[in-house]
Amino acid sequence: MGRLQFFKDKKFYINLLIILALCLVLLWITFRLLNRYTRHNEVYSMPNFIGLNYLEVEQQYAEDFHFFLIDSVYPKGQQPGSIYQQDPLPDSKIKKGRNVYLIIVAQTPEKTLMPNLRNLSLRQAIGLLESAGLDVERLEYRESPYRNAVLDQYYNGQPIAEGTELIKGSKITLRIGTGSDSEKIKVPNLIGKPATEAKRLLNLAGLNLGTESFEDSDSLQYMCIRRMDPGPSSASVDMGTAINLTYHSSRTLDFQKEMRELLHEDSLAHAPQYISINPNTEIIETTDIEYEDEF
Repeated sequence: MGRLQFFKDKKFYINLLIILALCLVLLWITFRLLNRYTRHNEVYSMPNFIGLNYLEVEQQYAEDFHFFLIDSVYPKGQQPGSIYQQDPLPDSKIKKGRNVYLIIVAQTPEKTLMPNLRNLSLRQAIGLLESAGLDVERLEYRESPYRNAVLDQYYNGQPIAEGTELIKGSKITLRIGTGSDSEKIKVPNLIGKPATEAKRLLNLAGLNLGTESFEDSDSLQYMCIRRMDPGPSSASVDMGTAINLTYHSSRTLDFQKEMRELLHEDSLAHAPQYISINPNTEIIETTDIEYEDEF
């Protein structure tokens, strides 16, 4: 029983109260410091940096965030040095001072190697150019027994050798054979096709892109071909002919109706021309043949 005598001592309870008070004070100080360190309830909306210059963003928000550049990419049509992707995403709920990871558009253009297109078919050559990140500038046809075969490849008016380093997106001129008969070709019907595919579709058909005009203003992704000159209902044209295109937004025009009207006009243009109808003799006379109906 002697071991429990301290429970009867007032000093024990005084010391216990002091210890409890000190613990409460330490806990209060700890939570206060923790709130300050974590900035509790100080939540902000993540700004949208996409498309902005990386150096300018880093300078303007240096006190708010810690930026880390993790990669660079080569997207078409994007400003070099601009921010392509960010983490956290725009409008995310974040706290200032956190790390922000960025992917930017590369400052230097991406390079590629010129493939060997000689002796390939036109379709194969276009596919190989696309795989290499290159474009067709125009098609030049020359007399050759090999129809639609690539005779030579040019860059900036000069022959270009296989393996030459080029900037992606560079335009290549292809010299193509006409074949021994040099037959003309039919203009394909591209009405309603996207403007972004127009040049490629013409090239695959052995034709070049001529002038381009726009009937209204809209993003290129919504633009479609409304008129072609020469058009699909015209007579056949020479290989390499330039086709002029007129575009219209698919959001303000019913292209299905346009196609129906075009097909109707084309069918009338190729239908037999009626001269007269004589109901008495029940004979329909045409320019080519007579039909006698029996009733």
